[in-house]
Amino acid sequence: MYTLLKSEVGPFPEPEFPQGIDLPAEDRKARRRLYPVTGIYPLYFILLLVLAIRSHHTLVALGFVALGLVTWVPLEYLVHRHILHGVFPKNKDPLSLALHHLFDASHADHHARPWDGMHINGHVDTLFAAVLFFPLSFLAPHYTAPVWVATVFMCFLTEEWTHHAIHFWNLKSPYFQYIRRRHLFHHSRHGVGLAYGITSGIWDVVANTRVPEDQREALSPWTRPEPGDKAAPPPFGAA
Repeated sequence: MYTLLKSEVGPFPEPEFPQGIDLPAEDRKARRRLYPVTGIYPLYFILLLVLAIRSHHTLVALGFVALGLVTWVPLEYLVHRHILHGVFPKNKDPLSLALHHLFDASHADHHARPWDGMHINGHVDTLFAAVLFFPLSFLAPHYTAPVWVATVFMCFLTEEWTHHAIHFWNLKSPYFQYIRRRHLFHHSRHGVGLAYGITSGIWDVVANTRVPEDQREALSPWTRPEPGDKAAPPPFGAA
């Protein structure tokens, strides 16, 4: 499925926008890849909440939901910056080989072909982590760590659908336009090392990887453009 290795191609390649892209078809392809985990993770999450309610631990469970939400904010940033954008050379030691095969091919194709529905989301790639962390979390009571882990996976699912929408949809919400324009900038030549947050830019501020100030104003949907300002970036796949 993947064709580009980050350890071989070096800096992320310029995005390609060939003529004749069928964006609705790519949209459907990407959505089909998200459907399996969209069925699994919410069902698991709801089941745990039902168990917590039936065992009269609702407030504790909701506290761990809140903890999962808080956990996800830096996790989203760190995974995007250091795993999806990280380079894992094919060295001889077992750990390097494992990391190379697991992660080095991820994400480079997405930057090269951001319109390609095969590379918008992780499909069932996270199930191996779910198979590991879901059972391990039950070392703690079912209304604590299992709820926290399930919430993190629900946040991942929300982020994946948000990422899908950014690439294929154009919702009118100002906040959606804000994160969409930031992500379009991330896919540009000048922004590939910036704006790693998908659903928010909080950790880009903390880690000093936010969009430069002169660009932020032009990208903001809340700023009224002045005469001569550049228009917002076009949708993926546009000429």
